[in-house]
Amino acid sequence: MTNEIIHSIVDCMAAGKEMSDIQKIQTAHRIMLAEFWGIHEGAKVLEIGCGQGDTTAVLAYFAGESGFVHGIDIGPPDYGAPITLGDSAKHLMKSPLGKRIQMEFEMDVLSPDIDFPEHAFDFVVFSHCSWYLRSSEELMDILKRVKSWGRQLCFAEWDTRIERIEQYPHLLSILIQAQYEAFKKVSESNVRTLFTSADIQHGVSQAGWTTLKEQSLMAAELQDGEWEVKKVLLDAEVELNALQHMPIKSKDLIRSQIMMLKQSIEMHPIMPLSVYAFTAI
Repeated sequence: MTNEIIHSIVDCMAAGKEMSDIQKIQTAHRIMLAEFWGIHEGAKVLEIGCGQGDTTAVLAYFAGESGFVHGIDIGPPDYGAPITLGDSAKHLMKSPLGKRIQMEFEMDVLSPDIDFPEHAFDFVVFSHCSWYLRSSEELMDILKRVKSWGRQLCFAEWDTRIERIEQYPHLLSILIQAQYEAFKKVSESNVRTLFTSADIQHGVSQAGWTTLKEQSLMAAELQDGEWEVKKVLLDAEVELNALQHMPIKSKDLIRSQIMMLKQSIEMHPIMPLSVYAFTAI
C-alpha cells in the first residue's frame, strides 16, 4: 500500500518524472513523518517553510479531500533549481491534490500583516526548515507566533546525535557550513543556524508548547548527507575567501575540518543523519 501512496504523490510533483527516483525516496520519508505526526483525514494544516512542496503534497494526501493544507514560505517564487518554488507550486496545485492545497511565497510568518484565527488549524507543520533561520531568536519568535494558530505542532529536523560512524560526514559538513554562515549577514544556504534537539526542545518549552512524543527516526536512504558533503567540498573554499572579516585562525580551523571530511569519506560511506521528530500541544 505504501508504494501505491508514494507513486500517487510523486505523480503530482513537478520533479516526479525527471527525478522520480530521488522524489520517491524523499516522499517516502515524508510519509513516515506524516504517519508519526498523526495527520488525518479532514485535517486543516498550516505548513511553515513549504518550499517546493515535497511535504505539502504528502500532508495533502493524508488530509484527504475534506482536509486542507496552507503552505507558506518566505522565499520568492523564482528561488530554487532546477525547478523554482513557483513552478513547482503551480504544478502541484494543478494536480489531483491541488484542490486541497494553497501555497504562498514571500510570506514572512513573523510579519504583522500575517495572522490567522485562534485554532484555525489542527496542525502546524515545521519540517526540515529550522536550519534555514537566521538565529535562535527567530526560531523562538516563530514558535510563539504560531502557538495560537494551531492545536498541535509537528516538527522535524536533522538530529545531530550521530548513531553510526557513517553519519559523521553529514554532521561534519553541517558543522563546517554553520561556522562560516555565522559570519554572514545575508545567505541563501541550507544551513544558516544549527539547532540540536536540545536547543529545539528548549525553544518549544519557552514558547509555551508541551511535547507529546519525540523520536529519532532513521532515514538511511535519503540523499541529503551526500548533497551536503558535496556542497562543502565544492563551495567551502570560495565561501571562506569571500569572508574578508573572518579571522584567519577561524578559516584555518575550518580548512582542517574540510581535510577531516575528505579523510572520513575515504574511510566510510556517507549515511544521512537521523531525523528528530516530535509533536507538541
